[in-house]
Order: sequence, then C-alpha cells, then structure tokens
Amino acid sequence: MADSNKRNIPIKLGDFSVIDTEFSSIRERFDSEMRKMEEEMAKFRHELMNREANFFESTSQSTNSALSSRPKQNYISDISSPLIQEDGDNKVLKLRFDVSQYAPEEIVVKTVDQKLLVHAKHEEKSDTKSVYREYNREFLLPKGVNPESIRSSLSKDGVLTVDAPLPALTAGETMIPITHK
Repeated sequence: MADSNKRNIPIKLGDFSVIDTEFSSIRERFDSEMRKMEEEMAKFRHELMNREANFFESTSQSTNSALSSRPKQNYISDISSPLIQEDGDNKVLKLRFDVSQYAPEEIVVKTVDQKLLVHAKHEEKSDTKSVYREYNREFLLPKGVNPESIRSSLSKDGVLTVDAPLPALTAGETMIPITHK
C-alpha cells in the first residue's frame, strides 16, 4: 500500500527553460557589472598613476628649485611638518606613539645609528590563556640630531612622546673675510 501513495511526476529533460532563462539573465547582469567594475578600476589606476607621476615631478622640481635658489641652511629651516615644532628659537622633532596597552617597564626607546626605535612587549600567561603583544616602530632621524639630546615621556593615558631637538643649521657657518688688493 505504501507504493500506491507515491506519485510519479513526469519531467522532460531539457524542460528547464524558465530556470535556464533566469540563470542566463542573472549571469549576463553579473558579467555586465564585472565589466563595469573592471573599467572603473582601470580608470582609477590610470588616474592614480598620473597623480603620483605629477606629484613626484612637481615635488622634485620644487625641491631642485628650492635647493638651487636658497642657501642650504634656510632650506631645512623652511620645512613645514606637523612633526616639527618651535621651541623658543630652536626647532624640535616631536613624535608620539600610542603604547597604552603596555606597562612603562615593557617599553624601550633607543637610537641605533640615525634611527629611533620604539619597542614594547607584553606577555601574560595563565592556565587558561596566553596573551602576547609586541609593538615596533622605526623612525629615521634627520642628520645631525644628537642622540643624547633626545627626551621621552609617557603620559598617564599611554602616549609616549619623544622630543628630538634639531641641530642649529647655522652652527657650521663660517664667515670668510674678503681681502682687497
């Protein structure tokens, strides 16, 4: 009796025209959208490459003209950067690092050659979990910065501030008298 409740529904092979049509329509729309996206990406890449080329071209031209038209000591003193701040008559390179996830004893600040290195490392182990975090930053210091003059301080909210006084640019300047014959 169980077999009498079964119904056989005849399906003709190739009778999927509605599904085929819908799938074909979806595929065409997808292909069309992909082509549009690829065209947009190509356009974006082209514009980006042009901007970079123009930026480097204008930067190198302005740098060359700045170097040739100004005395050398004024070139560096005219650099404007949010990292360089006035400190009386002198300029100071001021760097900030977010090390709020580290205890003060886990943080090391040092110089190696012309590089400032900030390193912090935290390890925490218990029976149920292990936590390991590491923070590394390198910053190339301007030539002439005296490593012994660099100072660092850590705020209560975990911001490490490093101050590196920039060298006086006229220190190497010597006036040469002109003799008249």
